[in-house]
Amino acid sequence: MENSEEKVDNEKIATEEKEFEQLKQSAWKGLIIFFKELLDIRDDTDRDATIEAVKKDISFKGHNAWILVFSIFVASIGLNVSSTAVVIGAMLISPLMGPIVGLGLSVAINDVVTLKRSLINLGVMIVLSVITAYLYFEISPLTKETPELLARTSPTILDVLIAIFGGLALIVAKTKKGTIASVIFGVAIATALMPPLCTVGFGLAVGNLEYALGAFYLFSINTVFIALTSFLVAKALGFPMVRYANSKRRKRISQLATTIAIIVMVPSVILFLNLLKVEVFESKAKTFIENSIKYKGAVILKSNQDFDKNRIDVYLIGRLVPDGTIEMWKEELKETDILKESTLHIYQAADQSGDLAQELSGKLKFDILDELYEKNEQELKDKEAKIKFLEKQITDFKVKELRFEKINKEVKINYNEIIRVSYYNKITTDFTTSDTIPVVAIVWDEKHSKKDRNSDKIKIKEWLKLRLKLDTLVVIDTP
Repeated sequence: MENSEEKVDNEKIATEEKEFEQLKQSAWKGLIIFFKELLDIRDDTDRDATIEAVKKDISFKGHNAWILVFSIFVASIGLNVSSTAVVIGAMLISPLMGPIVGLGLSVAINDVVTLKRSLINLGVMIVLSVITAYLYFEISPLTKETPELLARTSPTILDVLIAIFGGLALIVAKTKKGTIASVIFGVAIATALMPPLCTVGFGLAVGNLEYALGAFYLFSINTVFIALTSFLVAKALGFPMVRYANSKRRKRISQLATTIAIIVMVPSVILFLNLLKVEVFESKAKTFIENSIKYKGAVILKSNQDFDKNRIDVYLIGRLVPDGTIEMWKEELKETDILKESTLHIYQAADQSGDLAQELSGKLKFDILDELYEKNEQELKDKEAKIKFLEKQITDFKVKELRFEKINKEVKINYNEIIRVSYYNKITTDFTTSDTIPVVAIVWDEKHSKKDRNSDKIKIKEWLKLRLKLDTLVVIDTP
């Protein structure tokens, strides 16, 4: 009997385990299907319509050319006054994405005609944009190197990432059936392309070729990565290849497209990895300085991280740091990932070596003052506004005071019964709002009756409000 019950229990347990396993497998398959459908864009992709839309946006003629000119003017103004909002406004109307997306797509589908059109129109776009920006900065009285302009003179990993994800957003949006992405997602492309082109024009206008070349380098990198994203998405979605009647010609064009893709992709990947190394080095160096370079009484004045020379420079002021502590910092640096081969150089204000003296007396001192000014500029403006307000209040008070001095004489002539007059401002509040009320306090001759006093106070109040140009005034008796 017991064996029979035990057998039934075992079978029941086995059945439950089997059902649970089936439920688990079903849930796992359902989860896989959910994420597959969530991220799959193949079914909703209109390949033929996308190719036609891209080809349509390549050309820079008529309306597109004028829109480009106007958007470059707006972007140049925004960079000139360091206004992010104005630059974003220019991006909303910029038609920059056409030729670049066309480059990537034409290589992906083996379309040599579209490739030629894209290259020609890309050249037109660059020349037109640079000339427009150059003319603006040439005639503009404002030629200061703003932070918005300086930020576009050399590439960083963030610029590359913006180009990559902006390009992906645009091409994926363009492939969707019935999309209206041309303007909306074109902003992402303009973010990576417009400011560098405007900065090229700025560099040429002010005669600084280093700025111009650096900005054009940044533009070129962003262009390559945007075209690369279009190429990869088109390949991943299986866009149809262009067919040629001549098989030899088709094969030759296919080889050419593949060669171009390799030439573009390999240097781009290498460049991306190098920029990533620089960003990681600088980030690690800053973290090390923030966490490790600490000594009571000493303050970090400035720090530099040089990836090419693999060195970190730190400038200190205040209490002199002992050599033993500096050596400890250097040993700690050798134990830090990424920074093991780096060298640490500590400069102190008490150190009268030529390097430090030159640095403190030259560019470093200027940079520090400039940084302090930028940080406190808004605070200074606020204080200046407060000072002007208080000066106005004092001036108004003095004017009223001078007018009251003259009126005192008239009061004495017209009202012999008045012994003394006082004038002041009374501040009142109901705990929600405050108000300032001018008050005139009068000391009367005891012989002057209360009835006459009240009558005279009404006359004095109206007269003083008119003479002192006041909206409100209180006249009171004082013993």
